[in-house]
Amino acid sequence: MHFTTTRLTLAAMAVAFLLTLGALGLTRNGADDAAPAVSPASAAGLDAVPAATTVERVERLQAALREGPPSPSLYAGLAAALLQRVRETGDIGFYARADDALRRGLALGPGEASLLTQRGVLRLARHDFRGALADGRAARRAAPNAVSPFGVVVDALVELGRYPEAARTLQEMIDRKPNAAAYARVAYLRELTGDLAGARRALDLAASAGGEATENGAYVRTLIGNLELGRGRVTAARRAYRQALAYDAGHLPARAGLARAAAAAGRLGPAARTLREVVARQPLPEYVIALGEIELAAGRRAQSREDLALVGAQRRLLDGAGVNTDVEFALYEADHGDPERGVRLGRAAWANAPSVRSADALGWALTRAGRPAEGLRWARRALRLGSRDPQFLYHAGMAARAAGQRAQARRWLRAALRESPRFSPLHAPRARRALETP
Repeated sequence: MHFTTTRLTLAAMAVAFLLTLGALGLTRNGADDAAPAVSPASAAGLDAVPAATTVERVERLQAALREGPPSPSLYAGLAAALLQRVRETGDIGFYARADDALRRGLALGPGEASLLTQRGVLRLARHDFRGALADGRAARRAAPNAVSPFGVVVDALVELGRYPEAARTLQEMIDRKPNAAAYARVAYLRELTGDLAGARRALDLAASAGGEATENGAYVRTLIGNLELGRGRVTAARRAYRQALAYDAGHLPARAGLARAAAAAGRLGPAARTLREVVARQPLPEYVIALGEIELAAGRRAQSREDLALVGAQRRLLDGAGVNTDVEFALYEADHGDPERGVRLGRAAWANAPSVRSADALGWALTRAGRPAEGLRWARRALRLGSRDPQFLYHAGMAARAAGQRAQARRWLRAALRESPRFSPLHAPRARRALETP
């Protein structure tokens, strides 16, 4: 997929990245599974509220609503700020508050584009991609000249596996306003198709745009770090994570990225210590699983079991917040729990969102459950766009090996290690052992 991009004076743009999958740390490799959209202040009820920290913005919007009269745009602005707080804190309790603000706003203005857009964002965060698509399209109909709804539509289409339509919609978004949100989405689609150099160029453009919150700049540079780490470029990844922390010293995804970079460099002890600090502040499943796997790779099995025991509690919290986590926990069950349960979750994930991510999760669960021939068919679906994700390649390679297709298995396993020699403290060594075994 190729997208035209136009350089603008992006530094002057005030953009606020909408909450998406990566904010919860639930995407593969810690990357964000959908690039963020923008919510211009004029569309989110922030015109009457001076720029401030997100906490101050929430307080001022709440005060404006108390003092009245309430308006749909003020409620949309409050919902956007609350969703930004999830990004900044990892506290999914803000979802309920955002939901309440949206319900109140929609009671005043049922067809308000900014409210529909923000509800689409919330639905994306909860992995209700069909609902998000409906909201994004409704917002576009209500405000044909607005750019923000395009991001919701693109994200939903990507997660629903409708990639050509997503690409066309994204091209229209770029043609209208080639901003940071559009560039970040270009990067993600390019990554899915294996164009990693193109993805990096698009992220550099996104980074040049800045953002309304300091977290936005840190977020994009963390995406750059994740991309570089997936390419096996540990030094470049470390540099990007440190740049992210220079923007926002408390940005935990960047700190977790530094831990993964340390693990990729073979420094499991420092990696575990850093991740343990991150988990103490935000015990999100991605961080907990990464910590458990690093401890396991280091031979500390008892500590690993203790760490991974936190995952179940976190899943219950996410379920309680209305977040569908079938893809993520299908992979978790395949690797660390009950593969048959992983298969059930994988099938549910595919039914909800038939993307390459869901295909990969289902294929790996099937392989781990002793059905590698079926798993291999799903692994091929996961790779159909040309992804060079080392985890996808590893899963496909191990499925092919278990299914007796040794030559194909070697090609995929070598490709995974070529992309990133230490893509996982657990799986990279297993890939090497599989290649060394006749």
